Amino acid sequence: MTDARTRTPVVGGWFTDAEGPDIRLLGTRCAACSSVFFPREDSFCRNPGCEGGELEEVPLSRRGHVWSYTDGRYRPPAPYVSDPHVEWEPYVLVAVELAAERMVVLGQAAPGVSTVDLAVGMEVEVVPGVLNEDAGTTWTTWYWRPLEVAE
Repeated sequence: MTDARTRTPVVGGWFTDAEGPDIRLLGTRCAACSSVFFPREDSFCRNPGCEGGELEEVPLSRRGHVWSYTDGRYRPPAPYVSDPHVEWEPYVLVAVELAAERMVVLGQAAPGVSTVDLAVGMEVEVVPGVLNEDAGTTWTTWYWRPLEVAE
């Protein structure tokens, strides 16, 4: 039986909608100064010392190291939008340092990964995920997963 739902990235252009090891975060690189940006920048180089402006899409490293992490145990206040009738589920937020790009990227930890599973400096990899599903759409995203718990 096939799933008739349409796969739709939560934020278009920020990651490939590939399964398994082919998923990549997508950034942009300035042709003039080689600065890399994520979230992507499509209008101008954000490097204040650069007068360049031509940006090209680049896939970011699949692996990085935990720079920091925390958990969200409470429902954020307004203007955050959430259904008050649905039970709040805590989540883990991970800041991952990508050495080749010389940047830190934020994202959620993969389902089942808690703060006790993480340590600063630990190697993690980007994996595909599903944020939500409804009758017609599967909303896709990316997660960070420690290599020690990789399947």
